[in-house]
Amino acid sequence: MEQPPEFVAQGESFEMVCHLHKSLHGLKQSTRAWFGKFSNVVQQFGMTRCEADHSVFYQHSSVGCVYLIAYVDDIVLTESDNHGISQLKHICHHF
Repeated sequence: MEQPPEFVAQGESFEMVCHLHKSLHGLKQSTRAWFGKFSNVVQQFGMTRCEADHSVFYQHSSVGCVYLIAYVDDIVLTESDNHGISQLKHICHHF
């Protein structure tokens, strides 16, 4: 492992090591674990996962439709069913 050029101290030996405060592997897996749990909660609510894009969920009813899009650290909700979206917000709030 080499230090980046901007962090190399002049006159210092290169026998220094980097100490990580958090596991990089755990950080990579935590996003996947969070989305897996979130996906299960949303599907238990009755939403269907889109086959073309797994970050899109939808629910159609006689009253209207609710769409949820989860992208990185944002969630977009759109609807034509006010009651359905308020229930979904309640479920997500307690997630």
